[in-house]
Amino acid sequence: MNDLVLIEDRNRVRLLTLNRPEALNAFNDDVYDAATEALREAAADPALAVVVITGQGKAFSAGQDLSELGAPRIHDDGLRHGFQPFIEAVEAFPKPLIAAVNGLGIGIGLTLLPHCDFVLMAEDARLKAPFVDLGVTTEAGSSFLLPAMIGWAATAHILYTAPWIDADYAVQIGLAWRAVPPEELMTETMYLAEYIAQKPVPSLVATKQILLAARLDATRHARERENEAFGRLVGAPANREAIAAFKEKRPADFTKLPKN
Repeated sequence: MNDLVLIEDRNRVRLLTLNRPEALNAFNDDVYDAATEALREAAADPALAVVVITGQGKAFSAGQDLSELGAPRIHDDGLRHGFQPFIEAVEAFPKPLIAAVNGLGIGIGLTLLPHCDFVLMAEDARLKAPFVDLGVTTEAGSSFLLPAMIGWAATAHILYTAPWIDADYAVQIGLAWRAVPPEELMTETMYLAEYIAQKPVPSLVATKQILLAARLDATRHARERENEAFGRLVGAPANREAIAAFKEKRPADFTKLPKN
């Protein structure tokens, strides 16, 4: 474990704080790996009942670190790293999982949320799914989870047009459970988490298992389709133009790309 994900355990609740504030808590392989390890340990610890995820500083998470999207890390230890093990740990997490969205949630900072049992957002927090703008497609099983949670039209709007989503709208469409004043976010979140954590852990686990059973296979199949499409699109002309525009701090121009 390292300090990229801070861990605090209290009253049978594990608080995970993404701790890369200088990069707006963007996920690189090291952050993914630290978060995955913390989730696996919490899942296996019978003394822990609930996990809360939040971010340090002014962002929840700015999403995937684009430097690694354009040039994936090479690991020679024979282990699996990065996004895939993380999302596998999240989608099947056996205990109540709560997100406290303290600021910007972009990319995985949004697609993580449908996997959570509760999402509380600071009133000034905002979300965005910029996948099409990056020349790729959505991730994390969200092609199934988002329509099931918020409906087809709201999902299409979020994925096709990549708007900024404020906390009130997120609650309105069902992407978040509550919007609270920023200064009250962690108090409200931990109150909920500690209240749930008083319940018997075997009952919480059994109930979560029953809830997950109805959607887990569909989520995994959706993620397989997403991974296949994402793999085709990463490194394609639109994605190369989007990454170049990001690095050069200019608008992307997709009008002159090859037609096929």
